[in-house]
Amino acid sequence: MSTGRIVSTQISRSDLAMWAEDQFGDWIKGVVDVSRGILAVGGDLHADDEALLLADGSRQQDLWGINLYPEDEGPDWIEFDSMINIRPRDGNRSRGVDDRETRARIRDVVDALIVAK
Repeated sequence: MSTGRIVSTQISRSDLAMWAEDQFGDWIKGVVDVSRGILAVGGDLHADDEALLLADGSRQQDLWGINLYPEDEGPDWIEFDSMINIRPRDGNRSRGVDDRETRARIRDVVDALIVAK
């Protein structure tokens, strides 16, 4: 069982790639808190990373599940796909992130925390 970790300061893509290798190979699950500007990565399920952030004080409505492919280039290295994203009462009816502004906020957090090195 993999234990997730909270990322609140910058890490390199190579560090993320090493963590991914230990888990799923070329990708890793993550949950972004768009309000606090942090993310959790490395849980076996998005729900594991979500629980870690909730225990750290995050609010459910601010959390969005993603998959990261650290070796990929361009915008597709972030995949918006998670069961935790299904929130019909909040207007998100898919496993993706339907709102363009929310996707942009997620990208901003990821870009701020995960840097090329």
